Amino acid sequence: MASDLETKAKEAFIDDHFELAVDLYSQAIGLNPKNAELYNDRAQANIKLNNFPDAVWDANKAIELDPSMFKAYLRKATACMKLEEYQTAKAALVAGAALAPGESRFSKLIKECEECIAEETDDLPKQSPEEVTTNVVPAKEVEPDKDLPGPVTVAPLKPTYRHEFFQKPEEVVVTIFAKGIPRECVSVDYGEQILSVTIDAPGKDAYHFQPRLFGKIIPDKCKYDVLSTKIEIRLAKTEPIQWASLEFSREVAVPQRVNVSSVTANQRPVYPSSKPKRVDWDRLEAQVKKEEKDEKLDGDAALNKFFRDIYQDADEDTRRAMQKSFVESNGTVLSTNWKEVGAKKVEGSPPDGMEVKKWEY
Repeated sequence: MASDLETKAKEAFIDDHFELAVDLYSQAIGLNPKNAELYNDRAQANIKLNNFPDAVWDANKAIELDPSMFKAYLRKATACMKLEEYQTAKAALVAGAALAPGESRFSKLIKECEECIAEETDDLPKQSPEEVTTNVVPAKEVEPDKDLPGPVTVAPLKPTYRHEFFQKPEEVVVTIFAKGIPRECVSVDYGEQILSVTIDAPGKDAYHFQPRLFGKIIPDKCKYDVLSTKIEIRLAKTEPIQWASLEFSREVAVPQRVNVSSVTANQRPVYPSSKPKRVDWDRLEAQVKKEEKDEKLDGDAALNKFFRDIYQDADEDTRRAMQKSFVESNGTVLSTNWKEVGAKKVEGSPPDGMEVKKWEY
């Protein structure tokens, strides 16, 4: 069954039905997930569809299953170059060239990568993304052949695990909420602008998360931890810019450089939020205190506020005098003169018409 699907997928690819080819290869992989050739061929179909992050993932899987497959290194390098990840592309090309010394495409692409890397290093003007895409021949619309099965309609699947991110000037922290996953079931790879996460836990569907990142990272400085309730991935930025999102988009405005020297250790990291605006709690608290201070009170409430304000603004001797006189007089005397009340016991002074009585136990 898997071989029949592979044959139909190859026919669809030859007829420029690339979307159908990807679908048929995916069905074949579902039946034979250890076949490196299927992943390699699906990578080529994804390249034709400009699905470059998916192509990189397929090529990596093919290399994992069969490290001697030089075509998989070629597929990976081609996709990485389209993503402007020239260092990663060159590393794949060098590895592939060692497996196939007679393949001229490797030497040609290595030279092209080196030229692009030199341009980046020297900060020379580069072709804009719009100019690059105009040179790519778009895939033809998929028109299923009469002899081939129609494309299978697949309902969009809900992601197995939820993820979110926050950032600091020097790094981005991605959190995938996967509970109770053994570390050996987690695989994380980094490219210049690609994050690839695979979770293959026993008894669960394999989870793949491979976004093209908003900005470039330093793969050697990236790391991840598998915790009891989540997987935390730390991506080191190549430059301190504010990422507008985790994933790359041509519609997002140019990011602003962050002034690292102005960022203090007490500042909290920025979390993405769906709230329309942030509440300034410090300002709100100050406003409430001001309203309480300016509030007009009557009767006992006004008198109590008057005494409270006196105590709050008083020095230490005045406070001691107020406390001692109030306690010793059973609440009938309130003095602010410590010299007077500090030397003797303060006797109660009841209002006119009343007398002080002691409690009998």
